[in-house]
Amino acid sequence: MLYYLLYPLHETIGVFNVFKYITFRTFGATTTAILFCLLLGGRYIRWLKDKQIGQSVRNDGPQSHLSKKGTPTMGGGLILSAIAISTFLWADLTNHFVWVAVFATLGFGAIGWMDDYLKVIKKNSKGLTARQKIISQTLVALIASIVLYVLRDSPPLLKFPFFKDFSIDLGLLFIPFSTFVIVGASNAVNLTDGLDGLAVGPTITTSLTYAILAYCAGNFVIAEYLQIPFVSGAGEVAIFLASTGAACLGFLWFNTYPAEVFMGDVGALALGAALGVSAVITKNEFLLVLCGGIFVVEAVSVMMQVISFKMTGKRIFKMAPIHHHFELKGWPEPKVIVRFWIISILLALASLATLKLR
Repeated sequence: MLYYLLYPLHETIGVFNVFKYITFRTFGATTTAILFCLLLGGRYIRWLKDKQIGQSVRNDGPQSHLSKKGTPTMGGGLILSAIAISTFLWADLTNHFVWVAVFATLGFGAIGWMDDYLKVIKKNSKGLTARQKIISQTLVALIASIVLYVLRDSPPLLKFPFFKDFSIDLGLLFIPFSTFVIVGASNAVNLTDGLDGLAVGPTITTSLTYAILAYCAGNFVIAEYLQIPFVSGAGEVAIFLASTGAACLGFLWFNTYPAEVFMGDVGALALGAALGVSAVITKNEFLLVLCGGIFVVEAVSVMMQVISFKMTGKRIFKMAPIHHHFELKGWPEPKVIVRFWIISILLALASLATLKLR
């Protein structure tokens, strides 16, 4: 919005020419998202408390979690508001990538909100059924994938990290593949959201890493130099991703151990979808496995636990997702969280290194 309001003024007032640059608007979006969360976070938490929107806690998990019962949840609404406002203020709204990213994020956020609403407000412990969740998630991701396929200006190539010239033209398979990526990323982040700030930390590192990737992919000169796919218009997605990372950073002020608020499914499902759709837009789907390795390990640990128990009657981990396994082994919650953050930072650095290792 500011791009259209202020950039045209550069013809008479030269300073407004800065709105032309994605880097400047990315900085503006980052600042807006952080300040939004920091300034309104306290009031939002008080509103959640007034409405008695509190977290329920499983009795079969670590006993230390019982003290968290009643902590305000659905804090993801604050994150999504910050992302949407910052993106709409600073991004080029004629860019279809921006709209697809926002649509997927808010769409999955709506699904998470409904699940939280049923659990917390309606006191339905199950919330949405697994079938309802997967159908609604697939529908939103499918719409986003179809739009990306129809509006593409280059072949739907599947690129692989570390391989400069190797790629696969997916053709129509792009639609189910990208749908799977978005849905998978969303649920992986949701599974990770089990400790104070655990999911938010890796989301920050992953979203900021993909902001860099989006900027590089959208700049022809940089993309050609790094020998990565050039995606015209992808640079604007850097503004959306910077807003996402910044909103999470501002939310972390309140979500860090001991948490004053939890994001709930409304936040976790949406953030995962944001990462998934960004990976699809920038043609870095497989790199998300490395950059978002924490989310992948958390999801795989759940699958391994379920498969092992069904086939052998035995559990591989003390409890899944794997962060609970380490808790039950005696690791204090802050130690689990910070160590997972450290691993996430290392994975983000390794992901950026692939830009030259091709």
